Amino acid sequence: MARRRAMITGVTGQDGSYLAEILLAKGYEVIGLIRRSSTVNFERISHIQDKITLVPFDLLDFYSIVHALREYQPHEVYNLAAQSFVQTSFTQPVLTGETTALGVTRILDAIRVVDPTIRFYQASSSEMFGKVVETPQTEKTPFYPRSPYGVAKVYGHWITVNYRESYGLHATSGILFNHESERRGLEFVTRKITHGVARIKLGLDRTLVLGNLEARRDWGYAPDYVEAMWLMLQQDEPDDYVIATGETHSVREFAELAFAHVGLDYRDYVVQDPRFMRPAEVDLLVGNAAKARARLGWAPRTTFQELVRRMVDADLALLQRQLADPRHR
Repeated sequence: MARRRAMITGVTGQDGSYLAEILLAKGYEVIGLIRRSSTVNFERISHIQDKITLVPFDLLDFYSIVHALREYQPHEVYNLAAQSFVQTSFTQPVLTGETTALGVTRILDAIRVVDPTIRFYQASSSEMFGKVVETPQTEKTPFYPRSPYGVAKVYGHWITVNYRESYGLHATSGILFNHESERRGLEFVTRKITHGVARIKLGLDRTLVLGNLEARRDWGYAPDYVEAMWLMLQQDEPDDYVIATGETHSVREFAELAFAHVGLDYRDYVVQDPRFMRPAEVDLLVGNAAKARARLGWAPRTTFQELVRRMVDADLALLQRQLADPRHR
């Protein structure tokens, strides 16, 4: 039997790197699409880079997507590429719309033209719920996005539904709630906290500047969540699924736990700065993943406490390696 081929946009990101690992372990041939116009950071996939075929493309260029599909003939396409930082979407709303919204249409239309049997996964987001109208949020909860990023994700979600219903594509959206890991970018609040805690513990900093400490999120562990992506595309029928832990924690709780893990009190180090507040805040997100549990057999394996500890330990190890390297002195 021929190996299955999967194409991943955003392969160098947190989710893309974990998904590539999982697919390789399952015997897939993995094609990673990378932006041809950017300086790409391969750090997250350096350990598997020789096992992945990397192909240049651009979400803004329909024909580069068509060419990639025709050249590599994937069985599955996972669209994880986007302008994915919420704060940046307020200062770059048009670019966010072009990539995070219209980029989805370009991929779907390329699949429709090249091979409608390709199975497609769209990375939807809990940010689509925004100013929530019910708690917890399910697949049926109305969207009320509170950022250009959330608005763009709503478009990407509904265009996926539209192509599924209009053209019969096996197109599925995973509405993933916040999922973090040691590979999270430093611009995200969770990694900002754990990296800051490690720097303070090692005597490199004295304070950690944060924004809204009362914002609450449903935080899970990224490797658990990318497994759900694969499970979705193995189903006979496409559908949409909320992926979440069902628990909610505040930024303050995250910071308190992270500092406590290294024997420190967060109140001695955390400073709030209004500059890090969003123009429109999303205060409470918590998901109900009952449908994913019932149909996919999926459940989170990593607790919130374990997630925080893993991230702090990883940042401590990272900084200690850097301090031991003469090039960083």
